[in-house]
Amino acid sequence: MKKLLKTLVMAAALAGGIGGFAVVPAHALVEIDVNKGTIEPLPIAITDFLAGDALGAEISGIVTADLKRSGLFAPIDKGAFIEKISNPDVAPRFDDWKVINAQALVTGRVSKEADGRVRAEYRLWDTFAGQQLSGEQFFANDTNTRRVAHIIADAIYERLTGEKGYFDTRVVYIDESGAKNARKKRLAIMDQDGANARFLSDGKSIVLTPRFSPNRQEITYMSYESGQPKVYLLQIETGQRELVGNFPGMTFAPRFSPDGQKVIMSLLRDDGNSNIFAMDLRSRNTTRLTNSTAIDTSPSYSPDGSQVVFTSDRGGRAQIYLMGADGSGQNRISFGDGVYSTPVWSPRGDLIAFTKQSGGEFQIGVMRTDGSGERILSSGFQQEGPTWAPNGRVLMFFRDAAGGGGPKLFSIDLTGRNEQPIPTANYGSDPAWSPLLE
Repeated sequence: MKKLLKTLVMAAALAGGIGGFAVVPAHALVEIDVNKGTIEPLPIAITDFLAGDALGAEISGIVTADLKRSGLFAPIDKGAFIEKISNPDVAPRFDDWKVINAQALVTGRVSKEADGRVRAEYRLWDTFAGQQLSGEQFFANDTNTRRVAHIIADAIYERLTGEKGYFDTRVVYIDESGAKNARKKRLAIMDQDGANARFLSDGKSIVLTPRFSPNRQEITYMSYESGQPKVYLLQIETGQRELVGNFPGMTFAPRFSPDGQKVIMSLLRDDGNSNIFAMDLRSRNTTRLTNSTAIDTSPSYSPDGSQVVFTSDRGGRAQIYLMGADGSGQNRISFGDGVYSTPVWSPRGDLIAFTKQSGGEFQIGVMRTDGSGERILSSGFQQEGPTWAPNGRVLMFFRDAAGGGGPKLFSIDLTGRNEQPIPTANYGSDPAWSPLLE
């Protein structure tokens, strides 16, 4: 990411106040309490950023789409705007925005620098308090203007919710194309909104279970080259690929430790049992964490690296278990009806997401880390593979339609009421969300 950092740099905040209007401190009137059970989306007006071409409207359009998809904001139709912003350096006519119930207002400008870079700046206003909440400017080259828009959306999200955004992120997934009995599966990556998709593998070998490093733009995945399961590390920016190990039999779901120094996975060994192993990426030494005659699989570290959640059918059917990162203290935490799979720990550390089969349906749900408070967020014909946004407020997963075809990607927030399709050129499965870009 160092190359990208040279071309995308945040400049000084536009916080000096305009026309006597000072930046409002953290207790501003306009705010969203994301911890409430029911959240009414905040009415927000986002004007086209002033520019000499269509780029201003494009950037403000991406900001609008990001905030709307979050389910926390209700962008107001531009046809309702009374004031036409002609100079974002001048305070807006707040009464014109209060009339249309715009509780927050975003204005901005896009311009070209002498060196060819694009400069994008925004200001966020509390219309009812008549105050500027925040303002920043960013620079990018022509190829990174979408990132500028996502970063602006993240800044607005954080200012109004008090939590980090998740728009300046990417998702790696399995692109599936062709007939169902001859499906080509390729590694692909895209922005979290489905834009800028590109392939990371050529489709000559089946690839499965891509997983992002929590602190680098690096993924681990499985590939069936030469008919044998192999686990690889892939540097997203350079394309450099490194073999982690060649595992006879079957390997399942490698995931990184929080510090990125280990991967944890389920290996099928000669004794016919599937158990969980951790591998140190520097020494390549493996440590066996479970020693069960059952199927132990789908391990995921807690954010602090002290615990591991996994599934096991040692009790007769697949349920969710916890253990220490060294394999100690293995205990079951799920006791609901049905079969549980693919548990993954929230980046916030407070919840575990899972897939559940119950009553003839596949369900995406969450529970607390002690197994209490189970909530089903989405039910469908066949859906699985939840992955967390880096702020721990949104999940992405994939679903097959009941009528056949192939899998598609969807996102859903923790309320369970804001489900959104994620556009992909072909079928898509097994998504994994990146950390925030740097």
